[in-house]
Formats: sequence, structure tokens, C-alpha cells
Amino acid sequence: MSMTDPLGDMLTRIRNAQMRGKSKVASPASRFRASVLDVLKQEGFIRDYARIDYEGGKADLEIELKYYDGEPVIRELKRVSTPGRRVYSSIDDLPTVYNGLGVSILSTSKGVMSDSDARDSNVGGEVICTVF
Repeated sequence: MSMTDPLGDMLTRIRNAQMRGKSKVASPASRFRASVLDVLKQEGFIRDYARIDYEGGKADLEIELKYYDGEPVIRELKRVSTPGRRVYSSIDDLPTVYNGLGVSILSTSKGVMSDSDARDSNVGGEVICTVF
């Protein structure tokens, strides 16, 4: 059976692993997921991730989760734009998450980036998810 929302699946795996206190979680690999993880790493929400290649062309992304004083660093991880409902935002209407404490991740014409990077680059795009 095919998966309709692969990115939503990865975000749910991260949420579930953090609820159980896991240090690492695995997700099937893709370039889009890796670019979202790059933004999460750059903003300090995860420690790191690594691509693990298997025989037969399959690959996984092993994500190292980040905790502070026993609590997960990611308090909230929401999918905004879904396959059934795409949400686009111009540069003037970019959402702020918790008065700037959180981050919106956007897919723009210049690649996947955080909302602050999109404001600096003066581009809008599809709002993928929000992280706090």
C-alpha cells in the first residue's frame, strides 16, 4: 500500500519517538525529508541525522532526537500543508509561530527553508509545517 503523506509520516514518527523518550528514530529516506531535517538541525530542534543505505536501493534516515533536562526540545510539531489541502503564503503573510519562538518550514522556489530565511531571501512558498 502506498503512503499518501510521507512527510507527515516522518513528523509523526518523530512525535511518537519523543513521547516514548527514544534517542533515535528511523524514517524512509527522500531528498525532501532530508531537506526538512536540514532545517530542523540548523534551527537546533534535532541533534543530527544520517542516511543509511541498504542493498536493493532502499535507504533510511536515522534521526537523533534532542532533549533538554529530560524533556524533548520539540514541544509541538504540526503539519500545515497536506496533500489534500495545500497552504501557500506570500512574503507578507508568513506565519509567526509563538511570537517568533517557533519556526515555520517552507518549500520555496529557492529550496526548503525556515520562515526567517525566507524573509531574508524575500520569497514565499508552501508552508510545510510549524515547529515549537
